[in-house]
Amino acid sequence: MAKRRQKGRPVDGILILDKPAGLTSNEALQKVKHLFYAAKAGHTGSLDPLATGVLPICLGEATKFTQFLLEADKVYRSTFSFGVATETGDADGDIVSCSDASGLTAEKIEAALPAFRGEIEQIPSMYSALKHKGQPLYKLARQGIEVERKARSAMIYRFELLAFRPGEVAEADVEIHCSKGTYIRTISEDMGKALGVGAHVSSLCRSAAGPFGLDEAVTLEQLEALREGKRGEDLDFLLRPLDAAVADRLAVELPESSAWYFRRGQPVMTPVAYRDAEEGDIVRIFRDDGDFLGVGEVLDDGRVTPRRLVAGQ
Repeated sequence: MAKRRQKGRPVDGILILDKPAGLTSNEALQKVKHLFYAAKAGHTGSLDPLATGVLPICLGEATKFTQFLLEADKVYRSTFSFGVATETGDADGDIVSCSDASGLTAEKIEAALPAFRGEIEQIPSMYSALKHKGQPLYKLARQGIEVERKARSAMIYRFELLAFRPGEVAEADVEIHCSKGTYIRTISEDMGKALGVGAHVSSLCRSAAGPFGLDEAVTLEQLEALREGKRGEDLDFLLRPLDAAVADRLAVELPESSAWYFRRGQPVMTPVAYRDAEEGDIVRIFRDDGDFLGVGEVLDDGRVTPRRLVAGQ
């Protein structure tokens, strides 16, 4: 049976997209894939339709390194609306309760923040993308089905109040630097409960994902304007190199004699002294001519074994 020809062109790299509100992450991905006329693409961590901001899109061989961006820390800017609780924990959900939050002050918000810093436990929302027996929770929730969810640990490195606007529905602008798997809507709901007034996320922007920030992101409108009357190839200048997803990892150069074996899946000794690497560390591997070969894991004997290899190198 003949293999179906893949639609699109082979293009490798990472696009830092500023996702607009109103689109799912997959819808944004498909638009980028179409604009680049790329054969293969994947995103690195879903943003809710309500949310905007940094959504790295990996094209071609870069899809092999999405896991490293999925596991990276994130930074969010959000507005929490106190006094109104919604079914989904965000502005897209139906209102389930209202309370007068006019007694809330910036000082009370500040006093509540320490309980949400450091390692915290969260019960994921039924409207999250977390899966239960292969089904996303939000799909079950829309059918009126609720399932038990186990609490999950998350690390909040920084949680700051940026601005406060008092009122019957009080608003707090916050910035949160957190580990992967942190649910911002759950933080807002838990804070609302702690303050006795209920709360939901009324706006959410991811300002950083791993090494990538909002200041280096491009919008779909910018992409569409650049693409008009041109080809997908004309957008390639926007792409980051394949190793950008792991730019924070130690770089190791291999001579061709070792690179040959590494590219064929074999562990190799390296000429670098591992003062800065330990067993289990992931390192970037380059050939001594500068070509990126992939990533490897440091073994207990100092060798490096391949974990993700770039095709054709």
